[in-house]
Amino acid sequence: MYANDGFRELDRWECLGLLAGVPVGRIVHTRDALPAVLPVNFALDRDGAVLLRTSAASELVRAIDGSVVAFEADEVDAATHVGWSVVVTGPAAVVSDPGEHERLVRDGPRSWVPSPREVFVRIEPELVTGRRLTAGRTTYGLDHVS
Repeated sequence: MYANDGFRELDRWECLGLLAGVPVGRIVHTRDALPAVLPVNFALDRDGAVLLRTSAASELVRAIDGSVVAFEADEVDAATHVGWSVVVTGPAAVVSDPGEHERLVRDGPRSWVPSPREVFVRIEPELVTGRRLTAGRTTYGLDHVS
């Protein structure tokens, strides 16, 4: 961790703690050989893995199952210029174990757009990075004007 001109890098546990407090993030993946970003609701599993619940027939599931993806969430106050951003990078996979699926039906994320056949996607947190914006709002020299 280090501070640098208005931001501070966060350790893994700070990052996971911040992620646990927000309901929506963005998944970054490849679609037709181009980068794609999609907002999704999510939850963290006990080990810090990012969990998504979505339609089994969704294009997202086909695009990310078995691929390395990035997941980003943030919270920034535009007025004060204070906030944070966290990125989790790792392989994504549909949860196929029946016992694990049943546990997630009870304890996992709820889909904001339910469908008849839902699956859970798990993103392993192999790389977890984050930054906290600490500079706050500056007046750019106008604070001495009377």
